[in-house]
Amino acid sequence: MHFDDESDAQDAEEAIRQERLAIRKRAMDFLARREHAYDELVTKLKKREHALDDIEIVLDGLLDDGLQSDRRYAEAIVESKANRGIGPVRIRKELAAVGVSEHEIEIALDDAGVDWQANAEAARIKRFGAELPPDFPAKARQMRFLQQRGFDFDQLQAAFDS
Repeated sequence: MHFDDESDAQDAEEAIRQERLAIRKRAMDFLARREHAYDELVTKLKKREHALDDIEIVLDGLLDDGLQSDRRYAEAIVESKANRGIGPVRIRKELAAVGVSEHEIEIALDDAGVDWQANAEAARIKRFGAELPPDFPAKARQMRFLQQRGFDFDQLQAAFDS
């Protein structure tokens, strides 16, 4: 009987090892396409019906190996969104929504070296043209547009100071 218990234990260990290997492979496939936030990977892997404990063990290993990084993810998102005329307020919300810590978000925004006021002005000009709005309703409409894009009040003001 002792032999069967040992064999069963080895089979269970092998099944766990195979499951974690499958999770790692799937996570690496996701990361090969683009950077992902830790929580984003957890969500995607849970949809594939993997156990949360196994997912966390595998992702912690990827984190330790430097293969997954919320900081790299945040930096990539900030660069991509800033290049598309999205402001820091909206970027901050989007990163927080996928579980990136406030600390990592602040570092990514600070390190990006983006002139947010110039970005706000460029977004306004791209959408509405170089001419400043002729009246208050037109200015209010343009300000709402920039606010929806994620620019704060100071950045909005700067977009109209040229």
